[in-house]
Amino acid sequence: MTDSIRSSHGSAKSKEKSGHSKKMYCADRVIGNGSFGIVYQATCNATGETVAIKKVLQDRRYKNRELQIMKIVKHPNIVEVRDCFYSKGRNRDVYLNLVMEYVPETVYQMIRNHAKARRTIPYIYTKLYAYQICRAISYCHSVGICHRDIKPQNLLLDPHSHVVKLCDFGSAKILVKGEANVAYICSRYYRSPELIFECTEYTTCIDIWSAGCVIAECFLGRPLFQGGSSLDQLVEIVKILGCPTREELNAMNPNYNKVLFPQVEAVSWEMVFENVQYNDDKMPEDAIDMIQNFLTFTPDARLDPFEALGHRYFDELREPELTLPNGQPLPAIFNLTEDEIKRMHEMNLSLVPES
Repeated sequence: MTDSIRSSHGSAKSKEKSGHSKKMYCADRVIGNGSFGIVYQATCNATGETVAIKKVLQDRRYKNRELQIMKIVKHPNIVEVRDCFYSKGRNRDVYLNLVMEYVPETVYQMIRNHAKARRTIPYIYTKLYAYQICRAISYCHSVGICHRDIKPQNLLLDPHSHVVKLCDFGSAKILVKGEANVAYICSRYYRSPELIFECTEYTTCIDIWSAGCVIAECFLGRPLFQGGSSLDQLVEIVKILGCPTREELNAMNPNYNKVLFPQVEAVSWEMVFENVQYNDDKMPEDAIDMIQNFLTFTPDARLDPFEALGHRYFDELREPELTLPNGQPLPAIFNLTEDEIKRMHEMNLSLVPES
């Protein structure tokens, strides 16, 4: 698209044509690519606004699921799609281009930058990110969407306001009870054990496991479970959680019988986070409590992400005079939607500062 948009402004390098892009956008640089396609930073010619454009090959036989889902979602912690258009490539290929708001960084970059400097992300920021991650996931689940690829790279971050937005719905799906789904989904370090156990009738609880992994990584500066393969990933999980019981195995996938587990005892979560230090203080107990309630073998026993917003771990965010370390106010994290307000009352949760 870099060439194609520029070619529509006079370059003859590319045969790709797009009447829409000719009028609307000029690509500046590639900011991401993978099996899904390519993401560009671009400029809207009409307004001068910086946007992100995700370009994916469109299969003519099917509607693009990501586009269908992006038409549904609207939430402060979900990246906003502003526009979309199709463009042609070589061999009659057709590409879908999703034009999204541009957010300069990711939670992944924040974690890496602090890890390289041998520093822990400031506690208040980790708490802010965790709150917004829970809010984004709970919203998706409330409209029936399972993201299926929650990871730090898919959590956009504005380093100035510290607003987090969930992106990349390329793996997302509206799950239907009783309908089988592909089990080989989600990036390895964040895959829930039921996926490793080849469950095909999983629920949105797979996202909750991933969220627990991401929040733990914000504290540790590295992935909590770093397996070299799918089976090795399970080994890493068992090293911390211990062996699943027969009841837990049944809850994950009653038909799975391929692996015989050695008897391994769980380690304490305090031990997992023993090297996390904040001004000579240990990892806060309330943070450990929330993470371990996300990371349980039994999917239905995992802490609901909306209920998590009322967890005592987040109480500090509700203090009226709280500011960021630089003295700036918190980002708008209490701008609850009508549905969130309704659910808050139904569940008798205290999610906003007392007036």
